[in-house]
Amino acid sequence: MTAEGDLRAAAGNWRTPLVIIICGCLIGMLTFGPRSTFGFFLQPMSREFAWGRDVFGLAVAIQNLLWGIGQPISGAIADRFGLLRVMCVGALLYAAGLFMMRYAATPLSLDIGAGVLIGFGLSGCSFNLVLSAFGKLLPPEWRGIALGAGTAAGSFGQFVFAPFGVALIDNFGWQQALIVFALLMLLVLPLSLALTTRNGPAAGIAAAQDQQSFRQALAEAFGHRSYVLLVLGFFTCGFQLAFITVHLPAYLVDRGIPVTTGGWVVAAIGLFNIIGSLGVGWLQTRLPKRYILSTIYFVRALSIIAFISFPITTFSAIAFGVITGLTWLSTVPPTSSLVALMFGARWLATLYGFAFFSHQVGGFLGVWLGSIVFEQFGSYTAIWWLSVLFGLLSALINLPIVEAPVARAVAQPA
Repeated sequence: MTAEGDLRAAAGNWRTPLVIIICGCLIGMLTFGPRSTFGFFLQPMSREFAWGRDVFGLAVAIQNLLWGIGQPISGAIADRFGLLRVMCVGALLYAAGLFMMRYAATPLSLDIGAGVLIGFGLSGCSFNLVLSAFGKLLPPEWRGIALGAGTAAGSFGQFVFAPFGVALIDNFGWQQALIVFALLMLLVLPLSLALTTRNGPAAGIAAAQDQQSFRQALAEAFGHRSYVLLVLGFFTCGFQLAFITVHLPAYLVDRGIPVTTGGWVVAAIGLFNIIGSLGVGWLQTRLPKRYILSTIYFVRALSIIAFISFPITTFSAIAFGVITGLTWLSTVPPTSSLVALMFGARWLATLYGFAFFSHQVGGFLGVWLGSIVFEQFGSYTAIWWLSVLFGLLSALINLPIVEAPVARAVAQPA
């Protein structure tokens, strides 16, 4: 039995693999759902306070950037001291940010609430840490499907919260919608008990790897060509997802599509990403992960070209949501699996956190540049084509990745 297995046995048999997966998926759903609705708050908040879209866009851009900056830090703390404290603090910050966003009346207060507090909160309680907990707590035969399920849970949150958020805004106002989201975030606190990991090294790792320091792990990772390529390709995922999440609802309204339809488009993205994430979680055990990632980025680029090249209708918008959903977060299972394959589970949350930082730098630029370009030119066209370019580049970048554990020196007998 592994050390984590010993921990579960000592704590009682309630933390079975199924319980761990269910609680982790619920956390992923609750933390990813509200942030996926922020695009629906852009127009009502901007109208109420006479802001340009660049004001709201900057706050969400800061959120994406600080989520990325905080992810490797929270991952390192979780790897060193255990996950429970990190997740509880993250959930409280997230809830506080939503409360502050509700009472934000100036750009600065919006930046602090929607940007700083939610950004750092997400780094401590989002599905990224859930996936790292799955990698440490679950036996190997459960991990593949668990990574796909954990990613799909975030998408299910998007599917549920998008129409739910639109209904709350339409019937009770954007202020009350944020209060409801903040209260729901507190449910993460009891759920995180199931994901408690012990302090120190992960289970089942050889002694030499257990003794690897934080600096040694970073030096090894960033000196590894395949890891660097993986990190660079992940930038595109963040750029495209953040831009679409924040600006697609407004883009559709600008094209004469009702806001309720926009809600269902975002919901369709979440629904079909459940299929995409679970499908990729299954495929990655049978096909090279680098080919899966390359195909995802290439399909995204083609779908964007088709979407913006033809007149926007309700049908084309939902069709775009379906295709986008199939490739939405399906990059996450192969990316996290490649990190675990290359370097093991000891510093998995940390090294995946640095990959996710690249993802969130892309998210920051996608949201912020989208806002700036729209305010300057009254159109998102340039950003759509930039998304296409990044997608094609990432499709090429992932092809040379070598799917094998990093070569480590083995101690020889005297």
